[in-house]
Amino acid sequence: MSSKMTPQFLAALTQIGQPYQLHEPLAQHTTFRLGGPAQIWLAAQSVTALVQAVQLAREYAVSFFILGGGANLLISDNGFAGLVIQNRTSRVQFPEINAASSSVTLTVDSGVILPNLARRCAKRGLAGLEWAAGVPGTIGGAVVNNAGAYGSDIAHDLLRAELLSPTGERVWQAADWFEYRYRWSRLKGQASHETAWVVLQAELQLAVAPVAEVEQRLADFNTRRKASQPPGATIGSMFKNPPGDYAGRLIEAVGLKGYRYGQAQISPIHANFFQNLGRATATEVYHLITTAQQAVAQKFNIQLELEVEVIGE
Repeated sequence: MSSKMTPQFLAALTQIGQPYQLHEPLAQHTTFRLGGPAQIWLAAQSVTALVQAVQLAREYAVSFFILGGGANLLISDNGFAGLVIQNRTSRVQFPEINAASSSVTLTVDSGVILPNLARRCAKRGLAGLEWAAGVPGTIGGAVVNNAGAYGSDIAHDLLRAELLSPTGERVWQAADWFEYRYRWSRLKGQASHETAWVVLQAELQLAVAPVAEVEQRLADFNTRRKASQPPGATIGSMFKNPPGDYAGRLIEAVGLKGYRYGQAQISPIHANFFQNLGRATATEVYHLITTAQQAVAQKFNIQLELEVEVIGE
């Protein structure tokens, strides 16, 4: 698709009712705090606005991608030539809980932030999302990437999700449609954003448990995460763990734990986390990626696969 913004497209975009910005720095919207400007940036505050923005981009042949919480993304220093739709949908429909309830179903917009939802559920005695206490990102990103931690993931909680199809229909798909496996779904393998299925809402099934029990489990996971992962500007886990091993162990074993290039560094705390030391560029981070991949492949004959998505050139 073309990234050329016509006056007609910008006029149509205005009708959505969500203000847009030209040349918005994407570093302000990612956990890694880097990335060049979006040619045009729009925050969708409702599912309706999200659908309208996607449909307009497709109608006018404008390249686009949807930005959630900004985790698991490495955005080019040149930014993105097209429309960046920030998913800020936020509705959560909590069900009534009575004494006879053993589990409940809640409906969540795809822009809802995972750790915030995990805490809100814990306060209501809803168990199942405790693993997400420290996982950055949104429900939509979790559905696409099968986000998870500590032996659980979104596939364990998802009943079904509402999607916008490549041809513009809104349809609900059951969890098995996504063909989940470790940090992967059929949505993650989509060839391009322009022809992709877009996550709009998700239905989650959670167990009912004592509030104190759920909050303690959530706090324990959060403590473990803080103890084992670096603070500051990170991108999340850089590589998927290969079968039977850990990407961090392999990177450490080739002597790259703590390796620095410019303002980017492989964390000295956990080698599968890369850090922005303040003014890192995507080019510097990509150098770390290729250095780690080449060293691990040479020593162990293992090809590390990116868990993050690379946006732009």
